Amino acid sequence: MSKRAVLEVIALDVEDAVAAQAGGADRLELVTDMAADGLTPAAATVTAIRAAVDIPVRVMLRLADGFAAGAVERLAAAACEMREAGAEEFVLGFLDADGQVDLAAVERVVGELEGCRWTFHRAIDHAADRDALRRQLADFPGLDTYLTAGSAEGVDSGLAVLCAEAGRRGEPGYGQQLLVGGGLRLEHVPGLLGEGVDAFHIGGAARPEGWAGPVSAEAVRRWRVVLGS
Repeated sequence: MSKRAVLEVIALDVEDAVAAQAGGADRLELVTDMAADGLTPAAATVTAIRAAVDIPVRVMLRLADGFAAGAVERLAAAACEMREAGAEEFVLGFLDADGQVDLAAVERVVGELEGCRWTFHRAIDHAADRDALRRQLADFPGLDTYLTAGSAEGVDSGLAVLCAEAGRRGEPGYGQQLLVGGGLRLEHVPGLLGEGVDAFHIGGAARPEGWAGPVSAEAVRRWRVVLGS
């Protein structure tokens, strides 16, 4: 029997988390402030969600809009605070002004995670050279996932890149799971599954009322059905 595809849903609060789990989500990405594309949430929210659901929760480590690390020591402190609040998995990713991976910032923050699993987020879609980024990060402890649309413009523009990267699984720098998200629609799923993609990330697609409204368990369930149970 084949392993079912992973469905990750963005959650902002406990209500979102409970609905996402009820709809069949396998994992949550926990953030705040989607106007800035998702920042580090409050520690109290982490603790409350960890108590409310029993699926994995990946907590964003990002303090401002954009992909620059900014105050790295503040990021490291945030990582410590999130761990103390109960976080065990994380999301992060930093680029320098030239679009190269900010290795010093990544190393500093990951050093506070002590082997916890983490996702490098869509900063990869804004990198000057995504293949070079992957090779530079290949041996970082805990990195097991890349969240990507294949393009800064979203999945519609990135399909060819996503399919090509799915076909390189196992090569140096391509051992991590490809988690597809960023303008992802249900109509994309069959083709991506056919190319071997086995992890999908949704945010607005789980919210019929938009970001001002909550996650809908029924909306998540529709994705779960298409991805298989």
